[in-house]
Amino acid sequence: MIYESVYELRQDLKDAAIVKGDRVEVVDLDKLQARGIDLLARSATFGTEPVKAYARWMIWEIGQALGARPASIHEFYMARARNAWCDRTVPAMNIRFTAYDTMRAALRAAKQTNAGAIIFEIARSEMSYCELPPAEYSAMVIAAAIKEGYFHPLFIQGDHFQVKASKYKSDPEGALQEVKDLIREAIPAGFWNIDIDTSTLVTLEPPTLDEQQKHNYTRSAELTKFIRDLEPKGVTISLGGEIGEVGEKNSTPEELDAYMEGYKRTLAQLGDYVGLSKVSVQTGTSHGGIVLPDGTIAKVAVDFETLAILGERARYHGAGGAVQHGASTLPEDYFNKFPEVQTLEIHLATGFMNLFLDHPAFPARLTEKIHKFLDVASADERKPNMTDAQFYYKTRKKAMGPFKPELWALPAETKEAIYQALEDKFAFFYRKLNVVDTRELIDRFVTVVEYHQPKPASARAAGDDLGLAD
Repeated sequence: MIYESVYELRQDLKDAAIVKGDRVEVVDLDKLQARGIDLLARSATFGTEPVKAYARWMIWEIGQALGARPASIHEFYMARARNAWCDRTVPAMNIRFTAYDTMRAALRAAKQTNAGAIIFEIARSEMSYCELPPAEYSAMVIAAAIKEGYFHPLFIQGDHFQVKASKYKSDPEGALQEVKDLIREAIPAGFWNIDIDTSTLVTLEPPTLDEQQKHNYTRSAELTKFIRDLEPKGVTISLGGEIGEVGEKNSTPEELDAYMEGYKRTLAQLGDYVGLSKVSVQTGTSHGGIVLPDGTIAKVAVDFETLAILGERARYHGAGGAVQHGASTLPEDYFNKFPEVQTLEIHLATGFMNLFLDHPAFPARLTEKIHKFLDVASADERKPNMTDAQFYYKTRKKAMGPFKPELWALPAETKEAIYQALEDKFAFFYRKLNVVDTRELIDRFVTVVEYHQPKPASARAAGDDLGLAD
C-alpha cells in the first residue's frame, strides 16, 4: 500500500503516531512497528511528491522522539586520534538496493552483536543511478531503525562527494558548485558524515608532491569551510579527505604528508575551522573488484604494511586514521587484518549487492529482465573484449534504481532467505572488523543532538497547520 494523499496517511496512522504542532508523538509503538513504519517507508519512496515529503518528515520526527537520530562520528574518530580506543575498524556500508529492508538486516545484525560503530553511506554517483536522493536515503535509515527498535545514534555518510575532473578542467567553479549544491541538500537530511573527494584533481606532472596535491588540498579546505558554515548547532560533521583515486597507484606516506600539510595550511587561512577526522588512501583495491571473464573476482594483494604506516601518519596530523575503500569483494580471511593494522574505517559496497542478486532465491526471470535492460541502457559501456558475465557484473548496479519497484516487491519467502543471508554477512563483518560491543564506546564519546526538520508544505493538506488533523 502507498498512501494517495497526506490526509489519508495522517488518518491511517493516527492510532500509532499523531502530529502535534511541529512535532510527532508516538502513541502506540507496537502498532507503529507492526505496520505503520512499513507504510511510511514505502510512501517515502514511491508516493507522490507531497506524500513523499510528508512521510519523510514524519519518519524523521518519529526518530527524534524515539532516539533513532542521525549523528556525527567525528568525536569517536577524534578519540581514536588520542588513542582512547584502538584495534577496531568501522564498516561504512554503501546500501544501494532495497534500502529499507537491507538496512533492517544490517541493524538486526548490529543488535545481535551490540555494534554501534557502523555507518550507512551512499556515494554521489549512487544517488543518481540508484534513485536514492539524500532525503530518501536518510529516511530509510531512520525507518529501519524504528522498525527494528534500534534507538541509538545513526551515522549517515555522503561517500565520494566528488569533484568531477573532466568538468573541473573547463569550469572549475562550476564543478565545485555541483558538490556544494549536493552538500546543501544532504546536511539538512542528516548526512553529518561527508567524504570530500577532490582526489580526482591530483596532477602527477609537477615535480613536487605539494604541487601535485595542491588542487586536491586547496579545494578540500574550501569545501570544509563551506560545510562547517552549514553545520546544525551542536554538530561537528565528520569530514574525510582523499589522497589517491581508488583503483589507481598505491598511496605513499609522503603524499599523505603533502596533502595534510597543505590542507591544514590552507584551512587556517580561511578561518578557525575544525579539520578532517580521516583520510582515504589507496593500497591495492578497486571499486567492485577486478572482474575476470567468467564473472568471478580476481584476488588482489592489499598492502597492509603501507596501510598501517598511512594510518600512523594520519594520526600524526590530528586525524583518526586511514580509510580503506573498495574492500567488500576481498577474500574473507583479509578482514581481521584491518583492525590489526589500525585501519580506522573500511568501505563495503559491491559484495552486498552481489549476495543479493546472486542468491539462489533471487528470481531468475527478474535477472533476465535486468540483463535485457542493461543490454540497451548500458550498451555504451560494453567493451569489445568483455564477456557477458563481465558486462553484467560491471553494469548491474545501474539497474538498482529503474528496478526499485520490482526489487521491493519480491515474494515474502524470497525476502526471508535473502535478507537472512545479508544479516549473516553484516554480522560477519562486524565480528571480523571488531566493532562488536561498541555501543557503549559510541555512547561515551558521541554527542547526539535533537534536530527538527521544518514541516513540509504538504502538511496543509492534512490540516496540521490549523491544528485540525488530530
